[in-house]
Amino acid sequence: MKSHLGFDTSGRHFHVHVPAGAVPKDGPSAGVTMTTALVSLLSGRPVRSSVGMTGEVTLQGRVLPIGGVKQKVLAAHRAGLTEVILPARNGPDLDDVPDAVREAMTFHLAEDVQEVLVVAFEPEAAQPLAA
Repeated sequence: MKSHLGFDTSGRHFHVHVPAGAVPKDGPSAGVTMTTALVSLLSGRPVRSSVGMTGEVTLQGRVLPIGGVKQKVLAAHRAGLTEVILPARNGPDLDDVPDAVREAMTFHLAEDVQEVLVVAFEPEAAQPLAA
């Protein structure tokens, strides 16, 4: 799916554009990824490079199930990712993933976008103790 993300230097406005020609199967799976990218941009926190994610997100932050879990997990594995965040309701779909791939990866099942963000971001740097 092609999208455009713009952010002005004042930090008060951003624009997300997903063209009408986007591949229909990709659009409903990108909600958590787009949300994570926006939160990363606004907070300055980097996303962990070893983590992949898929799932739709509602305006209330609920993570909704998607299709094609096996194919998406296999693609993440081929890309060298070691962790994948999936909608909690897609947990049973992991049975379709080959055992060798399931054993090589860690899966995080999320019901809420806050759960996605906890896993997706690099840990915050520890604050130095006051002397």
